[in-house]
Amino acid sequence: MIGLAAVVVTATLVPLVASAGPAAGPRPGTGTGTVPDDDAKGLGTTGPTGLLQGFGTPETDGLDASGPDGAEGMEGGSGVSGGDGEAVPRTDSRCGPELASADGIEAQTCVLTRGGRTWGRTYYRNATGEELTSVLTLMAPGGRTVQTNCDVEAGDEPGTCETAREPSRGSASDYRAIAEFAVHDGTGDAPLLLRSGSNSQEFTGR
Repeated sequence: MIGLAAVVVTATLVPLVASAGPAAGPRPGTGTGTVPDDDAKGLGTTGPTGLLQGFGTPETDGLDASGPDGAEGMEGGSGVSGGDGEAVPRTDSRCGPELASADGIEAQTCVLTRGGRTWGRTYYRNATGEELTSVLTLMAPGGRTVQTNCDVEAGDEPGTCETAREPSRGSASDYRAIAEFAVHDGTGDAPLLLRSGSNSQEFTGR
């Protein structure tokens, strides 16, 4: 598993400004989640596709939901079974499409909600051959933002970067998460390689 060094910053909402070339198209795929279909129209997929399949699903948050107990928890909507047989609250997810840049970085970004807390998470695979940096921003109602910086090592194995978990304010549809990937040059001025958002309209790549 790729190691991550993360720094969490809380700030007032400011525009995200970056330079990028033509948009990279989303990978085809469909998924299922706990967000109603009517609420999810135009906002990307609501379940695992591509990269997410390597991590279980956002709904179980990495827990194994296989077997009778896990399946019952998933279908009931109340949670999934943990290793000790106790019910674990189900994680609701709102995910944008899986994207890939010409440079070789793939990413899919989600807003996750569980147990009265909401956070952002991006799933990625870095096949660029270079170490990258990722800035993941969770935009909450009222202009509040939570930001995390992650080091993204080069390799074929997928990895994740996520923000701190904040008390939920409203529903998952009131939040947005955006991950931006650039070369790790130590200056912070490297060109943007990929921007991946939890809303399908928010994606660009070089």
